[in-house]
Amino acid sequence: MAGFGGKQAWLAVAGAAPEAVLTALGLRDLGPVRWRDGLDLAHLTGDRVAVTPPLPGARGTSWVLAAGHWLMSPGPDVVALSATLDTEVQYFATHRVTELHRWQRAVKGDLVRAFGYVGQTGEVTSWFGEPGPAEREAGLPGTLDEEATVLVAERDVFRVAGAWSVDPTTLTGPAPGPLRIGAAD
Repeated sequence: MAGFGGKQAWLAVAGAAPEAVLTALGLRDLGPVRWRDGLDLAHLTGDRVAVTPPLPGARGTSWVLAAGHWLMSPGPDVVALSATLDTEVQYFATHRVTELHRWQRAVKGDLVRAFGYVGQTGEVTSWFGEPGPAEREAGLPGTLDEEATVLVAERDVFRVAGAWSVDPTTLTGPAPGPLRIGAAD
């Protein structure tokens, strides 16, 4: 097993099967692949997504992670995915060159939280719901107003991911199974 994260986008899906995640994303299942090879494909191509087997994570829940640049822009519709899969779906993206940092959380078709930030311009691009403890620890204000100062870094995205589901940079040790690779048609 190998970690990932920088200059990447990923989903965390609670209690789902990898095949169900591939289907919900509309990806063609290309089959199993070794972790390092799958992560390289997902990072270096624009049409491949690496999907993990279920991994233990926050709140004693198993999470399937789906990672790839294909998920970066504009990003998947987490509300629709969470409704389709009837579970919690989280989206994370970070790109240290432009300091783009985003996270979203939807549960069974309802958007719970969304945050987007571009550090290069200092612009908050999305804000929905109230920040939870992990976001407050990352330095977000309780509300967004003209007086609020927002400064978010890549490491903050990983902290929020770890509190909500799984911090992908911490994945080490024996893998619970191979990755699956999905292709956009």
